[in-house]
Amino acid sequence: MSQIVAATLFQSSDLSEAQGSAERLVRLAVALDGNNAYAHSCLSLALSLRGDHRGAVAEADRALMLSPNLAFAYGRRGEALIFFDRAREGIRDLQTSLRLDPRGSMQAVCLGQVAVGFYLARAYEDAVRAAKDTVRLFPEYPLAYRWLAAGLGQLGRIEEAEETLERAMAIAPGSFDMYVRHRVPWMQAEDHAHMLEGLRKAGWKE
Repeated sequence: MSQIVAATLFQSSDLSEAQGSAERLVRLAVALDGNNAYAHSCLSLALSLRGDHRGAVAEADRALMLSPNLAFAYGRRGEALIFFDRAREGIRDLQTSLRLDPRGSMQAVCLGQVAVGFYLARAYEDAVRAAKDTVRLFPEYPLAYRWLAAGLGQLGRIEEAEETLERAMAIAPGSFDMYVRHRVPWMQAEDHAHMLEGLRKAGWKE
């Protein structure tokens, strides 16, 4: 998990190397104990990061068969479903994860991914509301600002969108560059284009 966080949130290591290393380690963990629900959940995350959302959902399903109330597994399945053209299902899983573990270490990620899910489902009002909740609770978490700016752009709330976009670019320039100027492996081309559409409406210029 620490390798993945370092690569995806702080850009302090190479994403491809971190994903590959994490996947090797969690596959070993699963091989050593196939009944470890947390290990299956971590494998779900590793697979999702390289764009294998079908495999990620399957691993999360295995985790939930072993531990039906494991919040971490619901969160990882939710993330995978959002980027697997099943955003509404993913949102429900993420909300379940937050309900089961409202103070967990993945709270910021789950809240932010709810905003992503609503945005990709084109429910922009809900996306803005969820992103604002994330920003309010976790003002230093950078990813929520990007989706908030895109959602505001889609709603035509340009002044607020421009201010949020400036914040998104200032708070974590490396993160913005990684997710916007490049397409990360877990995001489909059409979803990336959809995000860029909102950011352009918010005032972003390539």
